[in-house]
Amino acid sequence: MSEPTKRFELLVFDWDGTLMDSVARIVACIQGAVRDLQLEPRSDTQVRNIIGLGLHEAISSLYPGTDFAFHDQVAQRYRHHFLNADPTPMTLFPGAFEVVVELHRQGYWMAVATGKGRQGLDRVLDETGLRRYFHVTRCSDETSSKPHPQMLQEIIDFVGVEPADTLMIGDTEYDLEMASNARTAALAVSYGVHTPTQLARHRPLGCLDAITELPAWLAPRQGA
Repeated sequence: MSEPTKRFELLVFDWDGTLMDSVARIVACIQGAVRDLQLEPRSDTQVRNIIGLGLHEAISSLYPGTDFAFHDQVAQRYRHHFLNADPTPMTLFPGAFEVVVELHRQGYWMAVATGKGRQGLDRVLDETGLRRYFHVTRCSDETSSKPHPQMLQEIIDFVGVEPADTLMIGDTEYDLEMASNARTAALAVSYGVHTPTQLARHRPLGCLDAITELPAWLAPRQGA
């Protein structure tokens, strides 16, 4: 019998809501920016629903018809709260660190594709100690926002694999749409921003209830 083969070569993770339990912090910081600027209020549910988009795209979705100068003003207040002022805790989901380390050990190419800005991602990569395990990362302020495929395509080109050998793992419809647009496979997680019903519309290969289920889901199949 032949050696078991991996189902994928490149694993691309979303960050917020997939590896890190940061949704409450993001919502609190958006709401802080709304209060600072005395904008028309938005519900926490409305704010949650835009998590995963780039910051400017998220603000545009919350406040349609606004211009870039408005987006930039809100973004500056958001970053003030997120990077300096807001005390809402953020932690990796249970087992996330160990899963990333183990999959890296198994020889997968590892990447992050996130709606976070570069400053925010670099900070959490260092704080969590996960930077060394990812071969490449892309953020929404240095490429197109999800669900545009550019972010994922740049990662694939950097690594030098085929879209068919790539798996996108995320908690939002934006992650799954991006994967579809880039012609890669997608795997959803149910514990983040969007509901399993929302995620199922995009026909991911599966939907995990915990990130700790990922290694078993990926387990190589014995060849014939």
